[in-house]
Amino acid sequence: MTSHLCLLLLPVMSLLLLFSPIGWSYDGLTPGCHLHPFNVTIRSDRRGTCKGTHLVYACVGYCESSAFPSRYSVLVASNFTHNITSASRCCTISKDAKVKVRLDCPRGRHHDEIEILTAKACRCDMCRKARY
Repeated sequence: MTSHLCLLLLPVMSLLLLFSPIGWSYDGLTPGCHLHPFNVTIRSDRRGTCKGTHLVYACVGYCESSAFPSRYSVLVASNFTHNITSASRCCTISKDAKVKVRLDCPRGRHHDEIEILTAKACRCDMCRKARY
């Protein structure tokens, strides 16, 4: 490679490095369905008289789905109205657990505990309307 060609490529390489996704997190680059932590705050009433915070997990991400032309038998059974068949999968909780959140009240009043669910494991599963 000649020195003139190197001088021409240097600005292009600098731009590529400048716009490269170095700041992206590893989680953002991995495909699929994953546990994601977030803090939840529980309040006893709208004013937040008693409240507590706890770290819980949710399932986030995506799963592969597909759509394809329906088989002839499906077309006949649907009077030729169901011409596309889809197989959808959703990111959902496969294992959960109960966690206790302590609600602290002002002026040393009683401390309530409430149980909520958190995700322990996630998986891609058939999408069901009842879940969402």
